[in-house]
Amino acid sequence: MNMMDAILGTFHYISEAVGIQWAPLNVPMSRRLQTLAATAWICLVLFGEAAAILLFIQLIYSQFWWLTLLYGIWMLNDLDVCHRGGRKIEWVRNWSWWNYYRDYFPIKLVKKQDLDPSRNYLFACFPHGVVCSGAFGAFATNALNFYKVFPGMTCNMITLGGHFRVPFFRDLVLALGSCASSQESLLHLLDKRKHTGKCVVLFVGGAAEALDSHPGEYKVILSRRKGFIRVAMKSGSPLVPVFSFGEPDVFRPPNNPQDSLLRKFQEKVRQLTGISPMFPIGRGVFQYSIGVVPLRSPVTTVVGEPMEIVKNMEPTDAEVDAVHAQFTQRLVALFEAEKSKYLKDHEKVQLVIT
Repeated sequence: MNMMDAILGTFHYISEAVGIQWAPLNVPMSRRLQTLAATAWICLVLFGEAAAILLFIQLIYSQFWWLTLLYGIWMLNDLDVCHRGGRKIEWVRNWSWWNYYRDYFPIKLVKKQDLDPSRNYLFACFPHGVVCSGAFGAFATNALNFYKVFPGMTCNMITLGGHFRVPFFRDLVLALGSCASSQESLLHLLDKRKHTGKCVVLFVGGAAEALDSHPGEYKVILSRRKGFIRVAMKSGSPLVPVFSFGEPDVFRPPNNPQDSLLRKFQEKVRQLTGISPMFPIGRGVFQYSIGVVPLRSPVTTVVGEPMEIVKNMEPTDAEVDAVHAQFTQRLVALFEAEKSKYLKDHEKVQLVIT
Protein backbone atom coordinates (compact mmCIF):
# COMPACT_ATOMS: atom_id res chain seq x y z
CA MET A 1 0.00 0.00 0.00
CA ASN A 2 2.86 2.36 0.83
CA MET A 3 4.47 1.56 -2.50
CA MET A 4 1.22 2.34 -4.32
CA ASP A 5 0.84 5.61 -2.44
CA ALA A 6 4.38 6.54 -3.41
CA ILE A 7 3.74 5.76 -7.07
CA LEU A 8 0.51 7.76 -7.08
CA GLY A 9 2.19 10.64 -5.28
CA THR A 10 5.01 10.72 -7.82
CA PHE A 11 2.54 10.54 -10.69
CA HIS A 12 0.51 13.40 -9.20
CA TYR A 13 3.64 15.49 -8.71
CA ILE A 14 4.83 14.98 -12.29
CA SER A 15 1.36 15.76 -13.65
CA GLU A 16 1.22 19.04 -11.74
CA ALA A 17 4.74 19.92 -12.85
CA VAL A 18 3.87 19.58 -16.54
CA GLY A 19 0.41 21.13 -16.10
CA ILE A 20 -1.74 18.08 -16.80
CA GLN A 21 -5.13 17.84 -15.11
CA TRP A 22 -6.43 14.27 -15.22
CA ALA A 23 -10.09 13.37 -15.42
CA PRO A 24 -11.51 11.71 -12.29
CA LEU A 25 -12.10 7.96 -12.32
CA ASN A 26 -15.71 8.18 -11.16
CA VAL A 27 -17.06 9.86 -14.30
CA PRO A 28 -20.63 8.76 -15.16
CA MET A 29 -20.91 6.41 -18.12
CA SER A 30 -23.04 8.92 -20.03
CA ARG A 31 -20.23 11.48 -19.93
CA ARG A 32 -17.70 8.87 -20.98
CA LEU A 33 -19.85 8.06 -24.00
CA GLN A 34 -20.15 11.76 -24.81
CA THR A 35 -16.36 12.11 -24.73
CA LEU A 36 -16.01 9.02 -26.91
CA ALA A 37 -18.47 10.46 -29.45
CA ALA A 38 -16.65 13.81 -29.57
CA THR A 39 -13.30 12.01 -29.90
CA ALA A 40 -14.54 9.83 -32.74
CA TRP A 41 -15.97 12.87 -34.52
CA ILE A 42 -12.78 14.96 -34.39
CA CYS A 43 -10.70 11.94 -35.44
CA LEU A 44 -13.04 11.50 -38.39
CA VAL A 45 -12.64 15.17 -39.33
CA LEU A 46 -8.86 15.24 -38.94
CA PHE A 47 -7.85 11.77 -40.11
CA GLY A 48 -10.90 10.33 -41.87
CA GLU A 49 -9.86 11.19 -45.41
CA ALA A 50 -6.28 9.96 -44.99
CA ALA A 51 -7.53 6.72 -43.43
CA ALA A 52 -10.03 6.23 -46.27
CA ILE A 53 -7.34 6.69 -48.93
CA LEU A 54 -5.00 4.27 -47.16
CA LEU A 55 -7.80 1.71 -46.85
CA PHE A 56 -8.58 2.05 -50.56
CA ILE A 57 -4.92 1.49 -51.48
CA GLN A 58 -4.69 -1.47 -49.10
CA LEU A 59 -7.75 -3.09 -50.66
CA ILE A 60 -6.31 -2.66 -54.16
CA TYR A 61 -3.41 -4.92 -53.15
CA SER A 62 -5.62 -7.47 -51.42
CA GLN A 63 -7.81 -10.35 -52.53
CA PHE A 64 -10.66 -7.83 -52.73
CA TRP A 65 -8.98 -5.84 -55.50
CA TRP A 66 -11.82 -6.59 -57.89
CA LEU A 67 -14.41 -5.14 -55.49
CA THR A 68 -12.22 -2.07 -55.07
CA LEU A 69 -11.99 -1.73 -58.84
CA LEU A 70 -15.76 -1.96 -59.22
CA TYR A 71 -16.21 0.63 -56.47
CA GLY A 72 -13.70 2.94 -58.17
CA ILE A 73 -15.52 2.69 -61.50
CA TRP A 74 -18.85 3.38 -59.80
CA MET A 75 -17.37 6.33 -57.90
CA LEU A 76 -16.04 7.92 -61.09
CA ASN A 77 -19.51 7.72 -62.58
CA ASP A 78 -21.02 9.13 -59.40
CA LEU A 79 -18.77 12.17 -58.90
CA ASP A 80 -21.42 14.66 -60.02
CA VAL A 81 -23.97 13.57 -57.43
CA CYS A 82 -22.62 16.20 -55.01
CA HIS A 83 -23.69 18.87 -57.52
CA ARG A 84 -27.14 17.35 -58.05
CA GLY A 85 -28.64 17.27 -54.58
CA GLY A 86 -26.46 14.65 -52.95
CA ARG A 87 -27.59 11.35 -51.48
CA LYS A 88 -28.85 11.80 -47.94
CA ILE A 89 -29.44 8.70 -45.79
CA GLU A 90 -31.59 9.43 -42.76
CA TRP A 91 -30.43 6.27 -40.99
CA VAL A 92 -26.91 7.71 -40.81
CA ARG A 93 -28.16 11.09 -39.60
CA ASN A 94 -30.13 9.28 -36.88
CA TRP A 95 -27.18 7.35 -35.42
CA SER A 96 -27.50 7.42 -31.64
CA TRP A 97 -23.89 8.50 -31.18
CA TRP A 98 -24.80 11.91 -32.62
CA ASN A 99 -26.94 12.40 -29.51
CA TYR A 100 -23.88 11.84 -27.33
CA TYR A 101 -21.96 14.26 -29.55
CA ARG A 102 -24.72 16.86 -29.08
CA ASP A 103 -24.76 16.45 -25.31
CA TYR A 104 -20.97 16.63 -24.99
CA PHE A 105 -20.76 20.40 -25.58
CA PRO A 106 -23.86 20.69 -25.43
CA ILE A 107 -25.24 22.04 -28.73
CA LYS A 108 -28.61 23.76 -29.04
CA LEU A 109 -30.64 24.90 -32.05
CA VAL A 110 -32.80 28.02 -31.70
CA LYS A 111 -35.12 29.52 -34.30
CA LYS A 112 -36.42 33.07 -34.46
CA GLN A 113 -39.18 32.39 -36.98
CA ASP A 114 -40.96 29.50 -38.67
CA LEU A 115 -40.11 28.76 -42.30
CA ASP A 116 -42.50 28.15 -45.18
CA PRO A 117 -42.20 24.55 -46.50
CA SER A 118 -43.32 25.73 -49.95
CA ARG A 119 -40.10 27.73 -50.33
CA ASN A 120 -36.35 27.14 -50.25
CA TYR A 121 -33.93 29.10 -48.05
CA LEU A 122 -30.23 29.86 -48.12
CA PHE A 123 -28.76 29.72 -44.61
CA ALA A 124 -25.63 31.90 -44.36
CA CYS A 125 -23.75 30.56 -41.31
CA PHE A 126 -21.19 32.30 -39.12
CA PRO A 127 -18.66 31.83 -37.69
CA HIS A 128 -16.94 28.85 -39.31
CA GLY A 129 -14.89 28.09 -36.21
CA VAL A 130 -12.15 25.50 -36.44
CA VAL A 131 -14.43 22.69 -37.63
CA CYS A 132 -18.06 23.95 -37.47
CA SER A 133 -18.89 21.91 -34.36
CA GLY A 134 -22.27 23.48 -33.63
CA ALA A 135 -23.63 23.77 -37.15
CA PHE A 136 -22.55 20.21 -37.88
CA GLY A 137 -24.64 18.89 -35.02
CA ALA A 138 -27.58 21.11 -35.93
CA PHE A 139 -27.70 20.56 -39.69
CA ALA A 140 -25.70 17.43 -40.61
CA THR A 141 -27.39 15.19 -38.04
CA ASN A 142 -30.88 14.79 -36.64
CA ALA A 143 -29.66 15.00 -33.05
CA LEU A 144 -31.16 18.47 -32.58
CA ASN A 145 -34.50 17.54 -34.17
CA PHE A 146 -34.20 19.91 -37.12
CA TYR A 147 -37.31 18.41 -38.72
CA LYS A 148 -39.35 19.16 -35.58
CA VAL A 149 -37.92 22.64 -35.10
CA PHE A 150 -38.70 23.44 -38.74
CA PRO A 151 -41.67 21.26 -39.76
CA GLY A 152 -41.78 20.39 -43.43
CA MET A 153 -38.18 21.46 -44.05
CA THR A 154 -35.03 19.49 -44.85
CA CYS A 155 -31.43 20.70 -44.83
CA ASN A 156 -28.23 20.16 -46.79
CA MET A 157 -24.84 21.35 -45.57
CA ILE A 158 -22.44 22.69 -48.16
CA THR A 159 -18.78 21.70 -48.00
CA LEU A 160 -15.66 21.59 -50.17
CA GLY A 161 -16.00 19.60 -53.36
CA GLY A 162 -12.72 17.81 -52.70
CA HIS A 163 -14.32 15.77 -49.92
CA PHE A 164 -16.48 14.02 -52.52
CA ARG A 165 -13.45 12.70 -54.38
CA VAL A 166 -12.14 10.64 -51.47
CA PRO A 167 -13.26 6.99 -51.64
CA PHE A 168 -15.45 5.75 -48.78
CA PHE A 169 -15.21 9.08 -46.94
CA ARG A 170 -17.39 10.68 -49.61
CA ASP A 171 -20.16 8.19 -48.94
CA LEU A 172 -20.39 9.22 -45.29
CA VAL A 173 -20.36 12.92 -46.20
CA LEU A 174 -23.11 12.35 -48.75
CA ALA A 175 -25.15 10.27 -46.30
CA LEU A 176 -25.11 13.19 -43.85
CA GLY A 177 -26.75 15.36 -46.51
CA SER A 178 -23.75 17.37 -47.64
CA CYS A 179 -23.31 18.77 -51.15
CA ALA A 180 -20.50 20.54 -52.98
CA SER A 181 -19.82 24.26 -52.68
CA SER A 182 -20.37 25.11 -56.33
CA GLN A 183 -22.86 27.52 -57.85
CA GLU A 184 -24.31 24.62 -59.82
CA SER A 185 -24.94 22.70 -56.61
CA LEU A 186 -26.47 25.64 -54.77
CA LEU A 187 -28.79 26.61 -57.61
CA HIS A 188 -29.90 22.99 -58.01
CA LEU A 189 -30.82 22.74 -54.33
CA LEU A 190 -32.61 26.10 -54.33
CA ASP A 191 -34.55 25.48 -57.55
CA LYS A 192 -38.27 25.50 -56.65
CA ARG A 193 -39.07 23.66 -59.86
CA LYS A 194 -37.18 20.61 -58.57
CA HIS A 195 -38.10 20.66 -54.87
CA THR A 196 -39.31 22.86 -52.02
CA GLY A 197 -38.75 22.93 -48.29
CA LYS A 198 -34.95 23.01 -48.64
CA CYS A 199 -32.59 24.79 -46.25
CA VAL A 200 -29.17 25.05 -47.87
CA VAL A 201 -26.53 25.65 -45.21
CA LEU A 202 -23.50 27.61 -46.44
CA PHE A 203 -20.47 28.72 -44.41
CA VAL A 204 -19.76 32.03 -46.10
CA GLY A 205 -16.35 32.60 -44.49
CA GLY A 206 -15.20 29.09 -45.36
CA ALA A 207 -11.74 27.75 -44.65
CA ALA A 208 -10.21 31.23 -44.56
CA GLU A 209 -12.43 32.20 -41.63
CA ALA A 210 -11.24 29.16 -39.67
CA LEU A 211 -7.81 30.78 -39.39
CA ASP A 212 -9.31 33.60 -37.29
CA SER A 213 -11.05 31.32 -34.81
CA HIS A 214 -9.83 32.00 -31.27
CA PRO A 215 -11.65 31.74 -27.92
CA GLY A 216 -13.82 34.74 -27.14
CA GLU A 217 -13.26 36.35 -30.55
CA TYR A 218 -15.90 36.65 -33.23
CA LYS A 219 -14.22 37.52 -36.52
CA VAL A 220 -16.13 36.71 -39.69
CA ILE A 221 -15.24 37.12 -43.34
CA LEU A 222 -18.12 38.79 -45.12
CA SER A 223 -17.09 42.08 -46.73
CA ARG A 224 -15.51 40.44 -49.76
CA ARG A 225 -17.85 37.44 -49.95
CA LYS A 226 -20.66 38.22 -52.37
CA GLY A 227 -21.07 35.02 -54.35
CA PHE A 228 -23.77 33.76 -51.99
CA ILE A 229 -25.70 36.99 -52.58
CA ARG A 230 -25.69 36.33 -56.32
CA VAL A 231 -26.90 32.77 -55.75
CA ALA A 232 -29.75 33.99 -53.56
CA MET A 233 -30.74 36.61 -56.14
CA LYS A 234 -30.59 34.19 -59.07
CA SER A 235 -32.76 31.67 -57.23
CA GLY A 236 -35.00 34.19 -55.50
CA SER A 237 -34.46 32.35 -52.22
CA PRO A 238 -34.68 34.20 -48.90
CA LEU A 239 -31.37 34.66 -47.10
CA VAL A 240 -31.30 33.55 -43.47
CA PRO A 241 -28.53 34.73 -41.13
CA VAL A 242 -27.37 31.92 -38.83
CA PHE A 243 -24.97 32.44 -35.94
CA SER A 244 -23.32 29.84 -33.70
CA PHE A 245 -22.59 31.44 -30.35
CA GLY A 246 -19.75 29.72 -28.51
CA GLU A 247 -18.20 28.17 -31.62
CA PRO A 248 -14.78 29.87 -31.19
CA ASP A 249 -14.51 28.52 -27.62
CA VAL A 250 -14.50 24.85 -28.61
CA PHE A 251 -10.76 24.84 -29.39
CA ARG A 252 -7.70 26.87 -28.41
CA PRO A 253 -5.60 27.10 -31.58
CA PRO A 254 -2.20 28.82 -31.35
CA ASN A 255 -2.00 32.53 -32.06
CA ASN A 256 -1.40 33.22 -35.74
CA PRO A 257 -1.18 36.97 -36.45
CA GLN A 258 -1.33 38.01 -40.08
CA ASP A 259 2.43 38.56 -40.37
CA SER A 260 3.48 35.41 -38.48
CA LEU A 261 5.25 32.47 -40.13
CA LEU A 262 2.47 30.16 -38.97
CA ARG A 263 -0.20 32.29 -40.66
CA LYS A 264 1.81 32.51 -43.88
CA PHE A 265 2.18 28.73 -43.89
CA GLN A 266 -1.54 28.24 -43.26
CA GLU A 267 -2.52 30.67 -46.00
CA LYS A 268 -0.19 29.01 -48.49
CA VAL A 269 -1.59 25.56 -47.79
CA ARG A 270 -5.14 26.90 -48.01
CA GLN A 271 -4.44 28.47 -51.39
CA LEU A 272 -3.01 25.19 -52.70
CA THR A 273 -5.55 22.76 -51.23
CA GLY A 274 -8.61 24.79 -50.21
CA ILE A 275 -8.21 23.44 -46.67
CA SER A 276 -6.90 25.48 -43.75
CA PRO A 277 -4.27 23.53 -41.78
CA MET A 278 -5.58 24.18 -38.29
CA PHE A 279 -4.13 22.98 -35.01
CA PRO A 280 -7.22 22.21 -32.92
CA ILE A 281 -5.82 22.28 -29.41
CA GLY A 282 -8.39 21.06 -26.93
CA ARG A 283 -8.25 18.33 -24.32
CA GLY A 284 -7.40 14.64 -24.23
CA VAL A 285 -9.59 11.62 -23.67
CA PHE A 286 -8.44 11.06 -20.07
CA GLN A 287 -7.11 14.52 -19.20
CA TYR A 288 -8.28 18.10 -19.64
CA SER A 289 -5.04 19.87 -20.53
CA ILE A 290 -3.89 18.99 -24.05
CA GLY A 291 -5.16 17.07 -27.05
CA VAL A 292 -7.38 17.36 -30.12
CA VAL A 293 -10.69 16.50 -28.46
CA PRO A 294 -12.93 19.61 -28.40
CA LEU A 295 -13.57 21.33 -25.10
CA ARG A 296 -16.88 20.97 -23.28
CA SER A 297 -18.13 24.42 -24.15
CA PRO A 298 -21.78 25.13 -25.05
CA VAL A 299 -22.62 26.12 -28.62
CA THR A 300 -25.99 27.61 -29.53
CA THR A 301 -26.85 27.90 -33.21
CA VAL A 302 -29.45 30.63 -33.74
CA VAL A 303 -31.39 30.73 -37.01
CA GLY A 304 -32.47 34.30 -37.66
CA GLU A 305 -35.40 35.73 -39.57
CA PRO A 306 -35.44 35.29 -43.38
CA MET A 307 -34.55 38.24 -45.55
CA GLU A 308 -36.65 38.42 -48.70
CA ILE A 309 -34.75 38.48 -51.98
CA VAL A 310 -36.15 39.60 -55.34
CA LYS A 311 -35.29 37.11 -58.07
CA ASN A 312 -32.81 38.52 -60.56
CA MET A 313 -31.03 36.20 -62.97
CA GLU A 314 -28.45 38.82 -63.96
CA PRO A 315 -27.87 41.14 -61.00
CA THR A 316 -25.52 44.06 -61.44
CA ASP A 317 -22.65 44.72 -59.05
CA ALA A 318 -24.57 47.64 -57.57
CA GLU A 319 -27.62 45.47 -56.92
CA VAL A 320 -25.47 42.78 -55.31
CA ASP A 321 -23.77 45.38 -53.12
CA ALA A 322 -27.12 46.73 -51.94
CA VAL A 323 -28.39 43.29 -50.91
CA HIS A 324 -25.03 42.49 -49.33
CA ALA A 325 -25.18 45.64 -47.21
CA GLN A 326 -28.70 44.80 -46.09
CA PHE A 327 -27.70 41.26 -45.14
CA THR A 328 -24.68 42.54 -43.21
CA GLN A 329 -26.99 44.74 -41.16
CA ARG A 330 -29.24 41.74 -40.48
CA LEU A 331 -26.31 39.64 -39.31
CA VAL A 332 -25.01 42.34 -36.97
CA ALA A 333 -28.50 42.89 -35.58
CA LEU A 334 -28.89 39.15 -34.90
CA PHE A 335 -25.54 39.01 -33.13
CA GLU A 336 -26.24 42.05 -30.96
CA ALA A 337 -29.76 40.90 -30.07
CA GLU A 338 -28.76 37.38 -29.07
CA LYS A 339 -25.24 37.59 -27.62
CA SER A 340 -26.40 38.49 -24.10
CA LYS A 341 -28.32 35.20 -23.94
CA TYR A 342 -25.44 32.91 -24.82
CA LEU A 343 -22.11 34.64 -24.11
CA LYS A 344 -20.36 35.46 -20.85
CA ASP A 345 -19.10 39.03 -20.58
CA HIS A 346 -21.16 39.80 -23.65
CA GLU A 347 -20.65 43.54 -23.17
CA LYS A 348 -16.99 43.08 -24.12
CA VAL A 349 -17.64 40.86 -27.14
CA GLN A 350 -17.87 42.54 -30.52
CA LEU A 351 -18.52 41.15 -33.98
CA VAL A 352 -15.60 41.97 -36.26
CA ILE A 353 -16.40 41.80 -39.98
CA THR A 354 -13.57 41.67 -42.49
